[in-house]
Amino acid sequence: MDEKITSRENAKIKYACRLASGAAFRRTEGRFLAEGRKLCPELARGAELETLFYTENALEKCPELAALPGEHYLVEDHVADKLADVGTHQGVFGVFRTPVHTLEEVRPGGRYLALERVQDPGNVGTLLRSAAAFGFDGVILSEGCASVYAPKTLRASMGAAVRIPVIETGAMPQAITLLREKGITCLAAALYQSQPLSAAKAGYTQSVWWCNVFSDADQRSRSSYTWRNGQSYRVVLADCVTGLLVRRKHHS
Repeated sequence: MDEKITSRENAKIKYACRLASGAAFRRTEGRFLAEGRKLCPELARGAELETLFYTENALEKCPELAALPGEHYLVEDHVADKLADVGTHQGVFGVFRTPVHTLEEVRPGGRYLALERVQDPGNVGTLLRSAAAFGFDGVILSEGCASVYAPKTLRASMGAAVRIPVIETGAMPQAITLLREKGITCLAAALYQSQPLSAAKAGYTQSVWWCNVFSDADQRSRSSYTWRNGQSYRVVLADCVTGLLVRRKHHS
């Protein structure tokens, strides 16, 4: 029989809540909190699950939770409410060890996505999921990016945060310099001072694709600094499309 936690002030619950709310605390502890009946088992395939919390209702709906590794605790509904990042939750929460990857793992011949100051957790999570789906070998994040292991990012990544190596580095220009010294081709995705993607050489499929998400004004002001000494490309879209959003044409 799993131990039951009935108090919201339980030390393990308070610790898990701190992991959910603080990026600095997550870095110091080397752990993160995730929630979801599907997400926690998925993350357990690529990260060490230390502690699993679930409600009776969650265990009834998903009995396979009992087979997951780590310490298991049954929690009352009001305790689960405290652990939850959103109002409506599934009653399953896990504390995982954070996988650690460094720039030393990046090798010529691989394909990597580098994100510079992408601040929205949903965007970071979606890009992680896309990189994993397209078979990239890793993702590099600069300072200023949303935390990979924040609850919103984890939900958007749908487990990709541990399925693909994620390398958190400092300033991107210095990281790109180190990669170039290792003989790795680095290409930038940019709106300005760039060529159409069709102009890229076929051999560039094995490289680091370096992109960021700025406002148009920020891109214009930073492009001369950020992309200097590099080659940058842009995806040319049809006239009726802006980004990934369809723009309706107005007819007179």
